[in-house]
Amino acid sequence: MQNTLKKKLGNGESAIGAWISSGSPNLVDLLRKLNFDWFVFDMEHSAISIETVGRMIQVLNGSTITPLVRVGQIDQAVLKVVLDSGAQGVVVPLVNTVEEAERAVRFCKYPPQGVRGVAATKASDYGMSLSNYIRTANEETAIIAQIETPQAVDNIKEILSVKGVDVAFVGPSDLTMTMGLMDDRSNPKVTEAMLKVLKACQDAGKTAGTMATSLDETKFAVQRGFRFISLASEMRFATMGARAFLEAAGRQS
Repeated sequence: MQNTLKKKLGNGESAIGAWISSGSPNLVDLLRKLNFDWFVFDMEHSAISIETVGRMIQVLNGSTITPLVRVGQIDQAVLKVVLDSGAQGVVVPLVNTVEEAERAVRFCKYPPQGVRGVAATKASDYGMSLSNYIRTANEETAIIAQIETPQAVDNIKEILSVKGVDVAFVGPSDLTMTMGLMDDRSNPKVTEAMLKVLKACQDAGKTAGTMATSLDETKFAVQRGFRFISLASEMRFATMGARAFLEAAGRQS
């Protein structure tokens, strides 16, 4: 197993990706032709099943795009099946404490680092590459901890101290909401919290990530030094494109 995303981040490069929430293999096939580094298939906030995730991961066969899956919670059974289906990393929501970070890592790693079970599945070419896979998966699997609450921001140094956590991903919308600011993502308090996470990542030699849903947010993330950046989702791309055409036709939406 070789994870191009982890290699790129390890070299100090930036990695640009997108969230996939529609469950459409056709859209994945379309977007894979663009210059993305990774996709996150979202099982937390969409009705995508593990079967659909498996089909979308198969679409990326032969691609340099790294397939990641966001799970709904730190659940051993779900994480195991997601990784067996061929995901090369997971996005874990609401990692607020060092104990939660440790639990996520333990569920994603084979012994002795963790408790993941061995199976001849898609990840190991249905057993044909099992020997190589089980020897490389612990090192090559990316674990992205979502930082979405003031508690997580306060505990960021301890979370980043956990071996196996590769990226601290600031979820701006949830962080804004849990700070009591509703949808005021541009509030200086949110920016301050995001920069605290960024600084902690730089000090720990790990990667800071975030979601950018506008051109201004994209510029902010790049200029500040976030290196794992999501350019919104395929649904937002569709909405932005449709609105642009409607506006060109003289219709406001």
